[in-house]
Amino acid sequence: MKHYRLYLLSLGIAVMGACSPKVVKYTVPNGGVIKPVTVIPPVVDSNIAPTNPHAVTNLFYINKSDSLVGLAKKQLRPMLVDSAGAAVPSEWIGSVNFGIRKPNYVIIHFTAQDSIQQTIKTFTVPVSQTSAHYVIGKDGKVYHMVNDYLRANQAGLGKWGSVIDMNSCSLGIEIDNNGDEPYTDAQVKSLLILLDYLKKAYNIPTANFIGHQDFAPKRKPDPGPLFPWKILAQHGFGYWADDVLDTIPPNFDPMIALRLIGYDTSDQNAAIVAFKRHFVQTDYTPELTPQDLMVLFNVYKKY
Repeated sequence: MKHYRLYLLSLGIAVMGACSPKVVKYTVPNGGVIKPVTVIPPVVDSNIAPTNPHAVTNLFYINKSDSLVGLAKKQLRPMLVDSAGAAVPSEWIGSVNFGIRKPNYVIIHFTAQDSIQQTIKTFTVPVSQTSAHYVIGKDGKVYHMVNDYLRANQAGLGKWGSVIDMNSCSLGIEIDNNGDEPYTDAQVKSLLILLDYLKKAYNIPTANFIGHQDFAPKRKPDPGPLFPWKILAQHGFGYWADDVLDTIPPNFDPMIALRLIGYDTSDQNAAIVAFKRHFVQTDYTPELTPQDLMVLFNVYKKY
């Protein structure tokens, strides 16, 4: 019996390192034969396999997300004291009615870098302190880098309507583009498919697909005047002016219209430039021409 156990142990060690199921027959020294046994090796997560070039950062992501899950599982009562230093009675009671927070906006960026490899490196080193949920390469490949339910460092400081902490309620999509080149057909195709998935998965309103420039007009120009916003609007991701524009009424106030759309008009010139980068795209000077005003009026009516 001792020999059987020894050889079974040897068998287990041998097949644990194998990459596929194996049927093995062993003959023991006393002439007995162990019946063939199929042993399936443990499944190795390909994301952290030694052959994966991003294994180290993927493992870092796993450990950090596990720690966040651990925080969410804690059942702590608030330790409160009044102005006299006396403890305020408190207790934890778990409700049965709750769920995970979901994104309600999509923010679109260009990477302003030279390659998809450079962007991936930027998002996988702690010193950059920046990230996005998705990155789309020039060939249309989609890289998912932060879970949709987690907060990515992508929008930064800005304001859209009453929202100032956009990172907490949005998904960030970076597109591999240096800011001065057209977006590729493959990128646009993949982006439309991704946006369709996100809109359906999280019930994101049509109006809530915006650019980084819209949210942060004082700081950011992306995704820029070369971005195909009209095509996106035709598929239900954001709005666009109609082909036939209505004449603006005499009491039309462009600053009120910009604010009602969502723009931060504390810097009026920056708000105008951001609007024109998105909805005009042939000119983005900080001035509203009569044609620009008609576009603004037409777009404003959709919000």
